[in-house]
Amino acid sequence: MIVILDSNITEHSQEYQHALAYLSRLPGISTRVHKVEGAQQALTEIYLIGDTKTLSAEEIGALPGVERVVRISEEYRILGRHRDEQRISGFDYNGVVFSQDNLNVFAGLCAVDTPEHVELMMKALREHGQVCTRMGAYKPRTNPYSFQGHEKTCLPYVFELAGKYGIKVIAMEVTHERHVEEIQECLEQTGQPTGVMLQIGTRNTQNFELLKAVGQQQAFPVLFKRGFGITLNESLNAAEYLASEGNSKVVFCLRGVKTNMGDPHRNLVDFSHVPVLKRLTRMPVCVDPSHSVGSRERAPDGLYDLMHATAQGVVAGANLVLVDFHPAPAKALVDGPQAMLLSELSWFLDDVAAARVCYEKRQALAERYGL
Repeated sequence: MIVILDSNITEHSQEYQHALAYLSRLPGISTRVHKVEGAQQALTEIYLIGDTKTLSAEEIGALPGVERVVRISEEYRILGRHRDEQRISGFDYNGVVFSQDNLNVFAGLCAVDTPEHVELMMKALREHGQVCTRMGAYKPRTNPYSFQGHEKTCLPYVFELAGKYGIKVIAMEVTHERHVEEIQECLEQTGQPTGVMLQIGTRNTQNFELLKAVGQQQAFPVLFKRGFGITLNESLNAAEYLASEGNSKVVFCLRGVKTNMGDPHRNLVDFSHVPVLKRLTRMPVCVDPSHSVGSRERAPDGLYDLMHATAQGVVAGANLVLVDFHPAPAKALVDGPQAMLLSELSWFLDDVAAARVCYEKRQALAERYGL
């Protein structure tokens, strides 16, 4: 059960103290307080943990300062929608809005290799009006002898170049809690020229200690990738670890699931789950066509498979696209064969925009018919 307080209630309010004292005395129930910051407002939510079936929502809702009470219908208590359309959805970070109602594109390098390539990428993004990118500094690899990323040594020039070209948010994977500290320290040392969205990769989906550590920090939002070999429900429960530790600024990313049924693509594209995630949770939903498809193969119509996959996700309502680009894919240290060229950036962005228009037209049709 979730008790949502009025937006003007603070932890110093008498109503807050009274409500928390009352709820804390309920037998067999423990309480956990969360501050939820959305794009327009911030709310205090009190989570009642235990057997809440016998509790009266009407009595709790009548407490001073309580706006409403929501009964939980799924295991993911904080991130779940729970059939309540009024709860805050989305968030604002470093001037960029992330919600279930808009669309952001994160085109960039899967792995940072040279300052020259980073600058070419960011310069191209600015020329196309983009303020977000992906830059991999820490790279978990299947083979221990494969390139593992430049790690903290590349952070200064990545952040400084982001500031130079007006990039506001960089999606960057972390595999250890010390990486979060290194990112924070480097941002401070370089004067906070940009922002970082921490990425939890598919291999770490159920690394629960890492999820707890990343969830405990409030500085950075999180891009959480679905586990490639587990169910959607298992991945959602894993994402809940982040929110349960205090950070509910989470974007859920679909990146394909590992099965030979997806051949010849790298993974079986799972973008039909975009509307499912938006129905079950309040998280913005991302699609990663690069790691789903894993190649630059073209269909007879002249479109790349990964562009078709992107369009499928966007037409289904995706709110973020994470895609690999590289100035010289043949020289890329990670996943070069699937990276698109900078000369193809205009085409890709226009194709995404066309798919978004299609989604918005479908939305309008649903409102018109209202069946």
